[in-house]
Amino acid sequence: MQTHPLPQRVRKRARLGYKLPHHTTEMDEIMGLEGVGDLELHIILSKLGPKITAVISCVSKKFRDSASDDSLWFKFCSDDLDLSVPVDPYGNPAPSFKATYELWQEAFGMYPWPLVKRVKRCWDRIKNWLTTNFPEAEATLQKGASEAEIKELESSLKVKLPLPTRILYRFHDGQELDHEDFSESVPGCSLGLIGGYSFYNHIVNVYVLPLRQVILQTKKINHRLGFSSRSKNIVVAASSTFSEKLFFLNCTNGQLYVGTRNLATDGKMMPCVPNALISSVHDFNGGQQQDAMLLWLEEHGRRLQDGIIRLQEEGTIRSINLFPEKLPLCSIAVTNGVQVRASAVFVPEFSDLQAEYDKYLFCYSIRMCLLPKGGIINGMSFSSCQLNWRHWIIRANDVIVSDVNGEAVIGKFPLLHPGQKEFVYESCTPIESSRGSIEGAFTFVPGSLAHPKGGPFQVEVARFPLQLPDYIF
Repeated sequence: MQTHPLPQRVRKRARLGYKLPHHTTEMDEIMGLEGVGDLELHIILSKLGPKITAVISCVSKKFRDSASDDSLWFKFCSDDLDLSVPVDPYGNPAPSFKATYELWQEAFGMYPWPLVKRVKRCWDRIKNWLTTNFPEAEATLQKGASEAEIKELESSLKVKLPLPTRILYRFHDGQELDHEDFSESVPGCSLGLIGGYSFYNHIVNVYVLPLRQVILQTKKINHRLGFSSRSKNIVVAASSTFSEKLFFLNCTNGQLYVGTRNLATDGKMMPCVPNALISSVHDFNGGQQQDAMLLWLEEHGRRLQDGIIRLQEEGTIRSINLFPEKLPLCSIAVTNGVQVRASAVFVPEFSDLQAEYDKYLFCYSIRMCLLPKGGIINGMSFSSCQLNWRHWIIRANDVIVSDVNGEAVIGKFPLLHPGQKEFVYESCTPIESSRGSIEGAFTFVPGSLAHPKGGPFQVEVARFPLQLPDYIF
């Protein structure tokens, strides 16, 4: 049987990760394509994919000419990398789509390609949302870390990063928050990629740490909390405010943990992602490599894209708000023209899972407004109304644990007018179980408390859940 010696160009392709065809049978089949027309060959190459096309291009001039058609590589870049313009992994322009694909292969060819594509989709979803809604936060994302920088972290902290997290950092080395990003009116920075919540004087806004800060913060926390120098937990995300909230990635099992109220005293943490979803965190040949960091960011991107969480604006301060905005996690009720929306967030940093009572702390957000058409009671319309009283029923595992009546909300008596921005306030409640709910009512008077235009009326606050989520942010 005739054999075809492999040109040096083919062997170079092999060193870049392209799989060589079998030296006899498959090469004979490839050489049999010499008589195929240009259009047919173009179609065949588009079906064979980029790796085989790259190898075939080195076999003969005919194949090289066909495989150099940039429309072919546009298809490969679009299918594999969701790219519509020729850019390298750092966003710099590339001379062609063929060069683009080669640059991406050179940068990530040492990793499982399906995982590289998945990580890219994860970052693309988050960045697309940021570009449209929160460009000032997107500007804090750093360019990808180099292999040398990742190895420096691993050497310094004596860990081996899970495979998905390595690739996540190869795309973007966390966020760099400059002093200019910090506001005088907020104790910290509001540009965290993960976002946060606030109630009373507790303000949280979580960002993803760059590798340099991962090293510094991990060493600092290990020393402060007395963790062993052999600990495989590294700090990958934290609140940029004065309210401490820390996320630790375990580099051995791939789980992401968040510190609880007992972190400082007992080192207690809780997992942020379902354990059953984590697999093959160090296996280059695994069927589906996914650690908690990748799953966590994928879920966060989905919530942003689906509008489950949104941007919050208070004056000139904008931030990602973790209070859910959609059913079933957010309740909505309209009574006599007054709309009330309500939802809650689990607060791990104030929760103590070892306590006998009040193990779980939830903060909740209440948003109320008078609809643009105003209100109406018994056929009589009104163009303003003012809150006077509140009534809450709090349940844990469907058992009423608190029935609260009182004046005002956080000491305020909001006066609502049609079409005005929602009045928003936050508060919190502890319960002893991981599942519960809140519902209740507000008592309003039409007009104002000083000048009522009729008798008081109740406005429903529909039941909204308190529940320990599968994903903790």
